[in-house]
Amino acid sequence: MAILALESISKRFGAVVVAADVDLALGEGEALGVIGPNGAGKTTLFGIATGTVAPDSGRVLFAGADITRATPERRCRMGIARSFQIPQPFSGMTVFENVVVAAAFGGGRSERDVYGDCVERLAQCGLADKANRQAGALTLLDRKRLELARALATRPRVLLLDEVAGGLTEHECRALVDLIKQVRATGVSIIWIEHVVHALLAVVDRLVVLHGGTFIAQGDPQNVIRAPAVQEIYMGIPADA
Repeated sequence: MAILALESISKRFGAVVVAADVDLALGEGEALGVIGPNGAGKTTLFGIATGTVAPDSGRVLFAGADITRATPERRCRMGIARSFQIPQPFSGMTVFENVVVAAAFGGGRSERDVYGDCVERLAQCGLADKANRQAGALTLLDRKRLELARALATRPRVLLLDEVAGGLTEHECRALVDLIKQVRATGVSIIWIEHVVHALLAVVDRLVVLHGGTFIAQGDPQNVIRAPAVQEIYMGIPADA
């Protein structure tokens, strides 16, 4: 049974169709990559999964339960966490305070009970030495690390990553990939949307390509990347090149 599934999901914004009867299932412990052109609807699918966007039709299942009408807060406390393409920390709070807020409110626990876990999440994400620094003063890489730390502080079973490698140097990208591999080793299931394809391929078991509101390819990452339709539509390489 899939830990997270989108079944027959359709969503349009006016004349723009971002999902047309889409099915997507994430297996327990799986790392799934999602690529596609800008505007293909990838982030909208995350919104539907986390409850910030309502589908026009279809349903969302988590561990077999229908959560289509569940609030974002309820879904987070059930075990679905996400990061955002543009990190959104509480800039005037410290790094530690940011993680405490996530653990207490997102995880549904008392503040007193989360301190130890927050220290562990900061160490896991390479931020222990910056715990008392204001979040607004962090570098881009460390803001992305903080996004992950906050998401992990909610104790997720499923982690949705939205273009976390964007804007990073090659060295920073490698460090982030190593961190995501460590997270995956703890048993967390992952869906990762990314334009930095080489980073994605270093982690995921399966790759899907979203275009025109539907998946045009899915399966083994290397086979998907080599598919003529994917190279033409996503990478701009003519199919007969």
